[in-house]
Amino acid sequence: MRTLDAIEKDWQRKKPAKFDVGDSVDIHVKIIEGDRERIQIFAGVVIAKRHEGLSETFTVRRIVQGEGVERIFPVNSPRVVDIIVKKKGNVRRAKLHYLRDRVGRGTRIEEKLGALEKEQAAAPVKKAEEPKVAEKKPEPAAPAK
Repeated sequence: MRTLDAIEKDWQRKKPAKFDVGDSVDIHVKIIEGDRERIQIFAGVVIAKRHEGLSETFTVRRIVQGEGVERIFPVNSPRVVDIIVKKKGNVRRAKLHYLRDRVGRGTRIEEKLGALEKEQAAAPVKKAEEPKVAEKKPEPAAPAK
């Protein structure tokens, strides 16, 4: 265990998102414009991940108007609000930088069939709390005449 791990654990994300290289993801990013905040979605394919504790990052690539756009996101950043996995990719490499040279259909990644459903089924399902029904008190019997 590294010396800084005890300090860094306060800053790390409590529930890290489970995604891998090759997955198609939607990243919800908090954008601050003046005094207003909004959430912008960046959708693309994860082409690289770096694992280094608090400074862990991942690179997402997408095509916008025929031009490739890549963004590097820190996993533990408070600006990254949510990471949603749309498709699990079936890849055999740790880094997919070769996608930069490809165009059109060549950039497609084979999908792991059923992988997303298995992952969701394995996740513990929170049991909804049943609404508490007020117990009826027995009404006092009417006085006998």
